[in-house]
Amino acid sequence: MTGRVITFFSSKGGVGKTFVAVNAAIKIGMSGKRTLLLDFDAKGAFDLSKALSLTFKHSAFDMLAPLNAPDYLKNIDIGSFVTNYPQGNIHVLPAALDVRQVPNFTPLLVERLIEVLLKRYEFVLIDGGGQFNEASAAIFDHSNVILLVVTPDVLAIRQGEWCIDTLQSLHFPLSMVKVILNRADSKGSAPLEEVKMLLPCEIIAAIPSDGGTVGTALNKGIPVLLDNPTGRVSKVIETLGRYLIDNEQLYISFKNLSEVRAQRSDAAPEKKERTLWEALGLVESIKEVARVDLEDDEIIKLKRNVHEKLVEEMNLKRLPREAFSPDSQQARELRKKAEHIVSNILAREVGGVIASLEERNRLVKEIIEEALGLGPLEDLLKDAGVTEIMVNNKDRVYIERSGKIELSPKKFTTNDFVKVIIERIITPLGRRIDESVPFVDARLPDGSRVNAIIPPLALTGPSITIRKFAKERLTMETLIERYQSLEKNMALFLEAAVQMRRNTLVSGGTGSGKTTFLNILSNSIPERERIITIEDSAELKLHQPHWIRLESRPPNIEGKGQITIRDLFKNALRMRPDRIIVGEVRGDEVLDMLQAMNTGHDGSMSTIHANSTQDVLIRLDSMILMTGVELPIRAIREMVSSAFHLVVHTARFADGSRKVIQVTEVTGMLDDLHINLKDIFVFRQRGVDKQGKIIGVYTPTGYIPSFYDEMIAKGITLNRDIFLPTEVI
Repeated sequence: MTGRVITFFSSKGGVGKTFVAVNAAIKIGMSGKRTLLLDFDAKGAFDLSKALSLTFKHSAFDMLAPLNAPDYLKNIDIGSFVTNYPQGNIHVLPAALDVRQVPNFTPLLVERLIEVLLKRYEFVLIDGGGQFNEASAAIFDHSNVILLVVTPDVLAIRQGEWCIDTLQSLHFPLSMVKVILNRADSKGSAPLEEVKMLLPCEIIAAIPSDGGTVGTALNKGIPVLLDNPTGRVSKVIETLGRYLIDNEQLYISFKNLSEVRAQRSDAAPEKKERTLWEALGLVESIKEVARVDLEDDEIIKLKRNVHEKLVEEMNLKRLPREAFSPDSQQARELRKKAEHIVSNILAREVGGVIASLEERNRLVKEIIEEALGLGPLEDLLKDAGVTEIMVNNKDRVYIERSGKIELSPKKFTTNDFVKVIIERIITPLGRRIDESVPFVDARLPDGSRVNAIIPPLALTGPSITIRKFAKERLTMETLIERYQSLEKNMALFLEAAVQMRRNTLVSGGTGSGKTTFLNILSNSIPERERIITIEDSAELKLHQPHWIRLESRPPNIEGKGQITIRDLFKNALRMRPDRIIVGEVRGDEVLDMLQAMNTGHDGSMSTIHANSTQDVLIRLDSMILMTGVELPIRAIREMVSSAFHLVVHTARFADGSRKVIQVTEVTGMLDDLHINLKDIFVFRQRGVDKQGKIIGVYTPTGYIPSFYDEMIAKGITLNRDIFLPTEVI
C-alpha cells in the first residue's frame, strides 16, 4: 500500500481539531501502521506538546536546509528530527517550535517534506491549522483526504460551509472532503440530520460530547483513547481509526497530466461521424491535422467529456441568454456553481485529482470558458499583445503578435463548438449565422471586429477572424516614439492639414493600420466641430464630445431592413455635420461621398484598400463605374481630383512593423485623363538588420504643398523647412 496523507482542518478554533488528529494517530499507530503526526497549526507545538506530554527538540523547520538540496531524498535522516511516542508505532513532528518559523514553508518545501515522509510512513496525519495560505494549499494538494472538523453549533457550521466552498474554489472535489462532527450531542447543538443538510460532504464520524472524560485526559497529557479506552468518545474514535485504515475508497489519488493522458489513451478510440455535407459529397472530408504531441488529444477528449456532463447536469441549453453575459450577477453565480461541479466531474473522469493546482485551475478554467464563455478565445482576447485572432478550424488558431502571425497552442474541442462560440458572439448583437446566411460581420462589446464563416462555404470547418480593438489610446507621439511609424515633421504637417479641413484618404493593404491611423488623425479635429462617423462595424473611437456614431445594418431573416453605408451617408448630410468620417469606402457610397466633398463638406476622411497612392485612383474609378452611373472617365477623374486633397498610404512590413510610407497631395488634373499626384513625404527602405528589422528613413521630397500659404494665412504655424529634402545616408 502506498502512503496515505490525511489532513485535519478547521477555520474555527476550539472545535477539537488537534484532539481528533492526535487520537486518530494513536489508533492507527497502535494498529501496527507506521504513523507520523505532523503539526502545521499556527500555534506551533504548544497544543501537541500538552496533549501528548512530549518535549520537542526538533521540528520540520530544521529540515528546510536539506530539503532545499538537489539530493534531498537521499540525505535526510528522518529519525533524527521526529519525536517517538512511547506507545504504538507513532512518531510526532511539529512544523515549527516558533510560530515565526511557519511562513518559511514554501509550497515546494511542503511538497518535498511530504514526499520524504511518505518514503518511511504508511500514514501521515497532518494537523493543517485553521488558515488558508500557500502552505495549507500545498498540504491540501498532497492530501488523499481532507477531514473537516466541526461542532454542531451555528457558527462552526457556517465556518464549515465557508471552508468547503473555499476548497471547491481551489478545485478540490467534494469526494475528497469529509466531515467529522465533534461534540455531536452537546447541549443546544443542531440535530445531525440538519447538519447533513447544511454541509454537502459526507459525515464519517459523530464524536459524542464528554467534557469530563476528555478534560481529565487532557490534564494528564494522555490521549483519551489511552486514558479511557472503553468510554463513548474512545469507541467512536476506534471506529474512525479502523475506517481510516480499512476503507481504501476513502482516499483520492493524485495524478499528473501525463498519467491522465496515458490512462485515457488506452481507451478505445472514438468513432468519428461524418457530417451531412461529407455524406452528400459536397465537401471534402476534414482531414485530421497532424499534431506534434498526440497525447494532447486525450486531454481535449477529457475536456469534451467533462463539458458534456456539465451541460447535462446544469441544463445549460435551457438557460436564458442573460445568464451568459459576463457582467451580470446571474452569470457570476452561474460560473461559481459551474466551477464546483466541474471539479467534481473532473475527479470522477480521471479517477482522482490532478496533482498540480496550476494545471487543475487551468483545466477547470478552460472547461468553464467553453461552457459559459468564448472558450479558447477568452485568454487571447484578454492578452493585450495579441492584435488579431484567426480561427481556421478547431485545431488551428493563429494570432498576430507584434505584427507577426504565429500558431497558438489553443484548440477547440470540436468544430461544432467553434460554431457555438460564433453564435455566442453574434446573438446578443442581433445577427445570425446559419446555412442560409453562412457568414457574418459583427463586433464585440469592446469594439473588436469579428468575421465568421461556416460550412458549406468554409470547407475545413467554421472560421473566425477577430480584429481586436486597442484599449490603449494611441497618439501621434506613440506612433513616433514607440513604433517609429512616421517622423515628427510628417505628423506636424498632417495635423495641420486636418485643421485646414483637407479631405484626406488613408490607403493601405489589409492589416496595415489604416483604421488605427485614421482614428489618430481624427484627434486633431477641433472639439467644437460636429463629427459624424459611418461604419460597417463601429471601430473608430473619437474623443471629441460632439460626435455621433452611425453603423450600417444587415438584412433581417426575411431579407428586409438592410441599411447600407450609402443610406447612412445620405442621412448624415441632413444632420448638419462639420466632418463626415467613413470607416472604409468600398462600394457605391463613394459617389455620394465625392459629391459631398465637392459641394462644401470639407475636412472629411475615410480609408480605402490599395497598394499605393496611384492605385487609390484606380480603385476609386472602379467603384464609381460599379455603381452603374454612366460617366466618362475624364469626368470621374476630375471629380476625384477636386474632392480629395491628401492621400496617406500605410504599409505593413515583413518584420511586423507598420509605417506611413507616403504622404501625397492631389493637385488636380495633369492632362485630360491623368490626375497629378505630388509626394510630400516618403519612407525609403535601405535594408534589414541582423534581427530582421527594417532599416530606412523618412524624408521630405522638397515639394511644398499648394495650400501652405493659405495655412500660414489662417494662423497655422508650420516651418517651411520641414519640406526641404534631407540627405539620405
